[in-house]
Amino acid sequence: MVVSTIMKAAKNGKITEEMLLVAKDEKVSVQKICRRLAKGTVIILRNACRKNGHPIGIGRGLRVKVNTNIGTSLDLCDLDLEIKKAEIAVRYGTDTLMDLSTGGNLDESRRKILASVNVPLGTVPIYQAAIEASRKRGSIVHMTEDDIFNVIERQARDGVDFMTVHCGVTLHIVRRLAKHPRLMGIVSRGGTFLAAWMLHNQKENPLYSNYDYLLEMASKYDFALSLGDGLRPGCIFDSTDWYQTQEMLTLGELVERARIAYIQTMVEGPGHLPLNDIQANVRLEKSICKEAPFYVLGPIVTEVAPGYDHIVAAIGGTIAGLYGADFLCYLTPSEHLGLPSLEDVKEGVIAARIAAHAVDIAKLGKKAATLDLAMAKARANLDWQKQFECALDPEKAKKIRDRANLKTQDTCSMCSQYCAIKILRNMLRAEGQCL
Repeated sequence: MVVSTIMKAAKNGKITEEMLLVAKDEKVSVQKICRRLAKGTVIILRNACRKNGHPIGIGRGLRVKVNTNIGTSLDLCDLDLEIKKAEIAVRYGTDTLMDLSTGGNLDESRRKILASVNVPLGTVPIYQAAIEASRKRGSIVHMTEDDIFNVIERQARDGVDFMTVHCGVTLHIVRRLAKHPRLMGIVSRGGTFLAAWMLHNQKENPLYSNYDYLLEMASKYDFALSLGDGLRPGCIFDSTDWYQTQEMLTLGELVERARIAYIQTMVEGPGHLPLNDIQANVRLEKSICKEAPFYVLGPIVTEVAPGYDHIVAAIGGTIAGLYGADFLCYLTPSEHLGLPSLEDVKEGVIAARIAAHAVDIAKLGKKAATLDLAMAKARANLDWQKQFECALDPEKAKKIRDRANLKTQDTCSMCSQYCAIKILRNMLRAEGQCL
């Protein structure tokens, strides 16, 4: 199977169905989408093998998007639960999903999730390659290069829309890290798998040394590459250090090679950053990686909030988005603690959506604030039902209002008869009658 990539079509000025759909969703001209695709400042997530997926655009001039991570683990391997999480995430507005499963039948998990939702699905194929090598040969370090690329092709055939590949974790960097460790080392699971493999085998990262082959495979199935931040800081004290910056420089070179091959790429970013480092990190990526879409985890701006890291990430994500990040990976209250529950997933998606939406209002103006205007009008009219309809979480909003035994149905329990809106409205009515 050989396809013409969507980026190649854009380079040739050819408008595709995916471009039309994204232009309609974003309320921008399809010509702008096509031009930005050709430059690589916008990507469209969709695998040519997938039949039920709705393409999503990410990048310059588009709404900030939100991703939700789900997946099984060895300690909690319940595929039905993960599919419910996927469905809840879609219900509350996630734009994409990533299957990070490490327990059970990994092919079955991925295929069932793909069949259950129509949003783009991403994976981290090194997880499956390493886990299968461990099962077959006793250790991750006995994984072969063929193992890695066979898994990538298997996932591509299934219809995975984008894959995180840690191509920037090189042997040179890993050797230096072994001699000069940072506080949190490597916190990326995929980055650690590859670092362990490189140190054991004393060979270069296969995803880096065989990058041209990876590009050929991406061209064959037209999935997007998400160049992973295997050396992202795992705490604010490792922020913007030599390791993180060196990886970014490598990724900048790989972005340019991918564009020459007409392969869509985005770049993943930190991680844990203090607030005052976020602007510099976003601008660094945009400069080094030639405006490639930037996909950030958080950033997490403080270390002391386990149980509330979805809020911490929303703070960091809002600032990152304001300075140019294009894609926010959600965090849940369970981050750093364990697998999220259904309620954790819901809270994480909504927190990330709040961050993304706040950025959209600031950058895109009125066209991003239509729901906000409807909410403002509903509040001015004390129209509670309409307020619930405009809410990101209507059930929670209604539950909070209903938990008080209200004496009057047109105000809330905070102000009751002293409601500012109601008092002013009644005064204006009385004044009008007098006139």
